[in-house]
Amino acid sequence: MSSVAGQLARQEARRRDGTGSNSNAVPFQQQDFQQLRSACLRDGVLFCDPAFPADWSSLGYNQLGRYSSKTTGLEWKRPTELCSNPQFIIGGAKRTDICQGALGDCWLLAAIASLTLDPQILARVVPSGQGFQQDYAGIFHFQLWQYGDWVDVVVDDRLPTRDGKLLFVHSAEGSEFWSALLEKAYAKVNSSYEALSGGSTLEGFEDFTGGIAETYDLKDPPPHLFPLMRKALRLGSLLGCSIDVISSYETEAITGQKLVKGHAYSITAAQEVRRLLRIRNPWDKRVIVHLLHSCSFSRNPASVERKQLTVFFLSAMPLRMSFSDFLRQFSRLEMCNLTPDTLSSDEVGRWSYSQFEGAWRVGSTAGGCRNYPATFCSNPQFVIRLQDVDDEPHDGEDGCTLLVGLMQKDGRRERRFGRDLNTIGFAIYQVGRGNVHLGPDVLLRSAAVARSRTFINLREVCDRFKLPPGEYVIIPSTFEPHRKGSFVLRVFTEKQADSRSERERERERERETERERERERERETETERDRKRERERERETERETERERETERERQRERERERQRERQRERGRERDRERERERERERERQRERQRYSLQTCRHIVSLMDVSFTRSHAHKEVWALFFSGLGGYLCGSAGFQVNSTVIQEIVSRYADDQCAIDFDCFVGCLIRLETLFKMFRTLDKKNQGKIELDIQQVKPQNYCNLNIFSCFIQM
Repeated sequence: MSSVAGQLARQEARRRDGTGSNSNAVPFQQQDFQQLRSACLRDGVLFCDPAFPADWSSLGYNQLGRYSSKTTGLEWKRPTELCSNPQFIIGGAKRTDICQGALGDCWLLAAIASLTLDPQILARVVPSGQGFQQDYAGIFHFQLWQYGDWVDVVVDDRLPTRDGKLLFVHSAEGSEFWSALLEKAYAKVNSSYEALSGGSTLEGFEDFTGGIAETYDLKDPPPHLFPLMRKALRLGSLLGCSIDVISSYETEAITGQKLVKGHAYSITAAQEVRRLLRIRNPWDKRVIVHLLHSCSFSRNPASVERKQLTVFFLSAMPLRMSFSDFLRQFSRLEMCNLTPDTLSSDEVGRWSYSQFEGAWRVGSTAGGCRNYPATFCSNPQFVIRLQDVDDEPHDGEDGCTLLVGLMQKDGRRERRFGRDLNTIGFAIYQVGRGNVHLGPDVLLRSAAVARSRTFINLREVCDRFKLPPGEYVIIPSTFEPHRKGSFVLRVFTEKQADSRSERERERERERETERERERERERETETERDRKRERERERETERETERERETERERQRERERERQRERQRERGRERDRERERERERERERQRERQRYSLQTCRHIVSLMDVSFTRSHAHKEVWALFFSGLGGYLCGSAGFQVNSTVIQEIVSRYADDQCAIDFDCFVGCLIRLETLFKMFRTLDKKNQGKIELDIQQVKPQNYCNLNIFSCFIQM
C-alpha cells in the first residue's frame, strides 16, 4: 500500500507544481546541489559525496570489485590534481570530448555524443554555471530522466585514475571533464560503474531526453516508413541510423560509400522532393559527399522543384542520400520521440503524453501472459481513451496513432544481486460499455486488438499502433506469472487522449454513479414526496400512539410499584407488632422469674417445719427470709462451699445456658441456709464436723429425715 500511496503523491505533486519535470527536478537521494555547494563554500572544504563514496563499492561488484585485478593501482583524484588548469567545457560540447576508457559503456558514449548535436537537449542534462574557477567546491550536478521523473544528481569530482590518467570516459584535450563527470552521475543512479557495462544507445537516449524510443530493421522496413520519418521529424523526434557490425573485424570499417560501420549517424531532415534524407556524421569533421545517381532534376532555374532542392542542399550537412539508397546502405533506424516539455520551438509539433506507474506483486498482480489463463486477469490494467483521429496520417488511413512503451525499473541496480531483467510485454483490449475492470469473461474470450511484437527481457518494450477511436485497456505483464517487479507504462499519441489507471477509472465510475443517483433523487415527483410526507405523518401518528401506550404502561408500572411499597410497609408494621409482642412476652417472663413458684413456697414451708405441725412454720420462714436471706441479698451474709457443692448446685438448678432464675436461686439459698443451721445445731462442740448414728438417720425420725432429704435433694 505504501508504494501505491507514494505513486499517488508523486502524481499529485506533478499536477500541482510540476515536480519531476526538467524545470523542477527531484533531488536524487534528497541531495540539494545549491545547499550542499553553499555549505562547502561557507566551510571552505571540497565536497565528498557520502552517497557515492570514492571506494570500491562505487566501482563495482565483480569485474570491478574490491579484489579484482582491474582495480589494482586505482586512485581517486580530483581534476585539480590531474592538470594545472582543468575546465568543465571548452568551446562548447563536441564529440571529441568523449573518448572511451576501460569500461564497456560505448552505448552510453554514443548517446552522450548525440547530445552534442542538440544544444537545447544538452543544456537540460548538463546545467550551465558550473566550473573549476568561480564558486568551485568540488561538487557538480546533472539532470537525468529516471522512470518517469527528472532527477537532479549531485556528484563530487573525485574520479577513478591510474598512473595519473582517467580510467574511464575522458576528453581528447585531457583538461575537459564534463563527460567524465556525467558518466559518474549516470553510474551513481545505477549504483556503480560496473552496472554500465553493456546496453543499448536507445536506453541512453531515453535517460537523456525522457522520450520513448523505437527501432526499425531496415532490412525488413515497415510500409510507409519515409512519411513516418518525415512526420516524426515534424514532431521533434530524434532520428539516428547505423550499419551493423557482424564481427570485430568490421568495427570502424569504411564502406565504398565512405560510411563507417558501427558509427551512429543523425537524420536531421527529410525532403519529400525526390525523397531525400539529410544525414549528419557526428564522428568526423571531413566533408563526405555522396553523389546521388538517381537524383536528376529539371534544369529550369525557375522551377519550384529546383528551388526547393537548392535550399535543401545549401542548408544541409554534406551527406545527402535518397531514401532507397538509405535502405540499402544502413541496417538500423532508431527513433526517439520526445515528451512535450522537451521542445520549446513552435516550429515542430508535440506528442500527447501519458504515464502510469505500477508493480507486479507475487500472489497479487503478477499474473503472467495470456498463456496462463488462471492468473492473467490479475495483472494491472490501464485505460486510454482515443477520441480524435490523426490530422495527416502517414499511411493515408484514418485512425489514432499511439506509441506504447513498457519499461521495467532498476534493472541495472539489481545486477549486483544476481537478478536478471524480467521478460515483459503487453496486450491491448477494447473496453465495452460500462466495464470498469475487464475480467475473465472478456480477457479469456476476446482477442486482443493489439499486442507487443514479442515478450523480451529488455529494459523497455515499445511498439507503434493505429487504432480506431474508442476506449482501450492496456495490460502489461511478465511472460511467466509470479515474477515481481515495478514498471512505468508510457503512451504517446498524436492527439490528446484521456488516460486513466484502473483505480482512477473506477473512482470516476463511482463519482458518475453518485451523480446519477443525485439526479434521480432530484427527478422525484411532488406526488412521491407527498406520499413520503403522508407516510411520515402515519409513522408520527403511530409513534404518538405508541408514546401514549408507553405512558399508560408506565402509570400501571407506577401503581404496581406503589402496591408493592404498601405491602412492604404492611410487612414492616407486622414485624414491628411481632417485635412488640415478643418484648411483652419477654417482660412477662422477667416478671415470672421475679415471683416465687408454688413449689418453691412448699419447699420453704416444708424445710422450716421441723415439728411437722406447720402451725408456726410460715412465721419462721418469713423471719428467716427477712433476717438471713435479706441480709445475704444486702451483702451482709454468704456461704462458703467447695467446688463439689457448686457443681451439684449448677447441675440441680441451672438451665441449658448455665443460668439460674430468681425462683431457683431463692430456693437454693433457703436450702443452704437450713442445712447450715441444722449443721450448727448438731455441731454442739463447734468442731466443724458432726457424727450421726443409725437412729438419727432412720426415716422414723422426722427431723433426721428432713436432714437426709435435704442432702438427697442437694
